[in-house]
Amino acid sequence: MAAAFDNLYAHGFVRVAAASPRVHLADPAANARETIELARQADKSGAALVVFPELGLSGYTLDDLHMQSTLLAAVREAIARVKDASRSLAPVIVVGAPLEIGPAIHGCAVVIHRGVILGVVPKTYLPNYREFYEKRQFAMAPDATVDEITLAGETVAFGTDLTFDASDIPGFSLAIDICEDVWSPLPPSTFAALAGASVIANLSASNVTIGKAAERDMLCLSQSARASCGYIYAAAGYGESTTDTAWDGQLAIYELGAKIAESDRFPDGSVLLTADIDVARIQQDRLRNGTFRDTARNHKRRLSRRRVQFTAAPERDAPVPLARHVDRFPFVPDDEALLDQDCFEAYNIQVQGLRRRLEASGTKKAVIGVSGGLDSAQALLVAVRAFDMMGAKRKDIIGVTMPGFATTEGTKSNAHALMKELGIDAREIDIKPMANQMLADLGHPFAKGRQVYDITFENVQAGLRTDYLFRLANKEGGMVVGTGDLSELALGWCTYGVGDHMSHYNVNGAVAKTLIQHLIRWSAASGHYSEAAADVMRAILDQEISPELIPADKGGKIQSTEDTIGPYNLHDFFLNQVIRWGAGPARIAFLAHAAWGDAKAGEWPIHVAQKDRVAYDMATIVKWLEVFTKRFFLTSQFKRSAVPNGPKVTSGGALSPRGDWRMPSDSSATPWLDEIAKLKAQLSLKG
Repeated sequence: MAAAFDNLYAHGFVRVAAASPRVHLADPAANARETIELARQADKSGAALVVFPELGLSGYTLDDLHMQSTLLAAVREAIARVKDASRSLAPVIVVGAPLEIGPAIHGCAVVIHRGVILGVVPKTYLPNYREFYEKRQFAMAPDATVDEITLAGETVAFGTDLTFDASDIPGFSLAIDICEDVWSPLPPSTFAALAGASVIANLSASNVTIGKAAERDMLCLSQSARASCGYIYAAAGYGESTTDTAWDGQLAIYELGAKIAESDRFPDGSVLLTADIDVARIQQDRLRNGTFRDTARNHKRRLSRRRVQFTAAPERDAPVPLARHVDRFPFVPDDEALLDQDCFEAYNIQVQGLRRRLEASGTKKAVIGVSGGLDSAQALLVAVRAFDMMGAKRKDIIGVTMPGFATTEGTKSNAHALMKELGIDAREIDIKPMANQMLADLGHPFAKGRQVYDITFENVQAGLRTDYLFRLANKEGGMVVGTGDLSELALGWCTYGVGDHMSHYNVNGAVAKTLIQHLIRWSAASGHYSEAAADVMRAILDQEISPELIPADKGGKIQSTEDTIGPYNLHDFFLNQVIRWGAGPARIAFLAHAAWGDAKAGEWPIHVAQKDRVAYDMATIVKWLEVFTKRFFLTSQFKRSAVPNGPKVTSGGALSPRGDWRMPSDSSATPWLDEIAKLKAQLSLKG
């Protein structure tokens, strides 16, 4: 495997570090040694950036000692030492220091890289309440009258309008907050982000009191969400004065409203925390967020920046494996409590959608084709709950099982058992006589006794089932409730105009196959249904996913959907990366291998059985990614352009042409397929 492919920097990620050194009060030389040692550790980890606490080179809790000329001179010497040590280190080093500038002292972030000071950013907001009285010693950023200073033997850009852009990593742009800045109603990083900064470093002191860590967490989390950015928080720790305050050395790294790494608090020495920020994901989020652009336009007069360029990626051609968790199931959380919450919300979104449509249309009955498979089971469960909440009779739900040439006794019996346990109006229509007649009318070889199981053979059955459902709905004054899911729409695994494609209202249309499996497990355990019904649900989950349109082979093996089109585990992963994050094939393959390459690594959703905890090697991932790409981009959009109404369920997106996804039905897939061809060549994969 080519080294560059195994390098996270080739796929839009940036490894960053937050550091909390053991503080030596009023001893800048000792603090420089601690800083340099942690910077070396960050370098060994493959980080491109390491962020230190506020006033870390002097110590924050010095009060009036910050105004002593001897200390200020020692700080400048410490900066020179860090600068000199940085020549052999890859990361950008951001250290906190008090600097005398003109008639004032400013608390600053000094940005150092490979023997050069890229710039100095002063603190904008100074706390002067509770235990903080910074205005006694320090000036605010607007008080400065210069935009350059002399530091460590060079002329350096100075100001809050500095942004540091990586020339070799698209989208990696760094800006600075300093402690109190993020407590303000309008943090400086808000405007920096609107001007293009994707990663914000917050050099903080911030003493600890009961509940304050949660407050800091909330502020940084929300800032990373509002500003659509990565956010690195580094707080002062052990060694700061405890005369009147205490310090917990809180380190945390955030991305787009999620915390992706945090350290233990109250360390008794130096601590380094690393994480991989996905700047490509941040870029994509901003591209899709019109409000972000509108806000930038409304404040464009405040977005003027001085931009300093640097080369970020360390050893780009060497392997740097991704060190962050990638969810195997983007639609299914690993965390048990979050999974329960997601299932509750997804199920009730479906229920509310159907209930509202029934009430608005005045329709009293629902008609569902119940095959004994996953999708129809979920649609039926949703319909039953909707009718219960409306106070309607379950007998007004008409469930129809329609055995064809390949229907197994297992699925048929499960369909009848589920309908019986749910107390609906259960019916059966044998479609084989009508299918035989239609095949004969078409002159199909099957009608003459030949075992020809082609698309016509399959679609005659799918079409007849839908014909019966719609005509039965006409007869009963009912509404056909759809069963086709999001994953099938993505792959075009549905028969146009009939089958899983068409209905009066489709409750499953925005629900991925992997999520439907968990929704049924959740329903079985919810207590909404009898234990006997729950047993049937679990039996349905144990079945092979199959359209049951082609008879079993001589060995008794039934038609398998996943043998034909690939595992839904991977397809749902690919789908999320395409419709939510706009990722290309190389990045998708890289992330899929990080998620699925090792079955023993990382967490699994609690309901996934041990036998289903599988892994996929890179060859398998690329094989099915090529299938997905052809089906999604080349052959299936015309089906997605004509789908019934149905509620959007997850933030991961839906494929309705009236909502999240819009593309022409006759577009080319050449750029995606070309990228896959290059990827296969790079990885020496055949086929």
